[in-house]
Amino acid sequence: MRVHRSAPVRDFTVLPNAVLQYRRLSYTARGLLADLLSRPDGWREDGRHMADTSPQGRGAIRRALKELADAGYYRVEKIRLPDGTIITETHVYDVPRAAAPSTTRPVPGGASTGRADTLSKDRHQEPTLPAESPVEPPDGRADGRPGGQSDEQLREAVATLFRVIRPEPRLRLGEAEARALAPLVARWLERGSTAADLAQALLPGLPAPMHSAAAVLRHRLEHKLPPAPSTVRTGALRYAECAACHDPVPEPGICGPCAGLAPRPVAVGGGEAATRPGAARARAALRAARAAGPHPGGLVTCR
Repeated sequence: MRVHRSAPVRDFTVLPNAVLQYRRLSYTARGLLADLLSRPDGWREDGRHMADTSPQGRGAIRRALKELADAGYYRVEKIRLPDGTIITETHVYDVPRAAAPSTTRPVPGGASTGRADTLSKDRHQEPTLPAESPVEPPDGRADGRPGGQSDEQLREAVATLFRVIRPEPRLRLGEAEARALAPLVARWLERGSTAADLAQALLPGLPAPMHSAAAVLRHRLEHKLPPAPSTVRTGALRYAECAACHDPVPEPGICGPCAGLAPRPVAVGGGEAATRPGAARARAALRAARAAGPHPGGLVTCR
């Protein structure tokens, strides 16, 4: 499947992919939720009007609203006004919320009135939900800048990034965008990567069309980051020889058995007690072979 997207500059709505791809909701419920989230804050429309202005009937809209309410995307709350009047207030979320008990709460002021066509969508309106707490990177600070990076390292990272992306005109960045990506580039450089390594990771296979060069670069810098070099040193162990028996010892000098401080361990094969009889048998075999005559493969000698 190839997805073709346009780049709208007005009259568009940004929605989380988790909302549109939530397969536990029916397609009718997801479409209705997208329609509600595209409306300006203060829009007044009930389920009956939704059904009358759509191909689905009232039953389908009612079931879709129940799905959204059960999933935490849609909530209707009763509010008691100071004069005793009870009104309903509808809440639509782009992130599911826990179901609240259906109670009536008092609020000061009168009921909001107005027509839907008189409302205008404020694109600079602040979010009404609390922002998620930032997760601190495992090897850095909460602002995304790894600990220990100096300003000089960040300046070098910015210069390296501009040098790497210069051959690709689609990867045009502003100075602020480059500074935001500098901590990630600095991590690559700290792990031994070169400008050629960055170019190989960032330039090939760019998407077309390019909607956000900074987002593409950030994704590749984060997901293609090479592993940190191992800090374990595997240097070869050095040993000295005993001045008396030439056995390996940790430090120059004589070993414990030669110094009389420890018993000598038995070597493989029985030690000196087993070596002498074995050497005697080997010499006897060589003498017997010499007495028997010349060996086809050459002369056999022994001491």
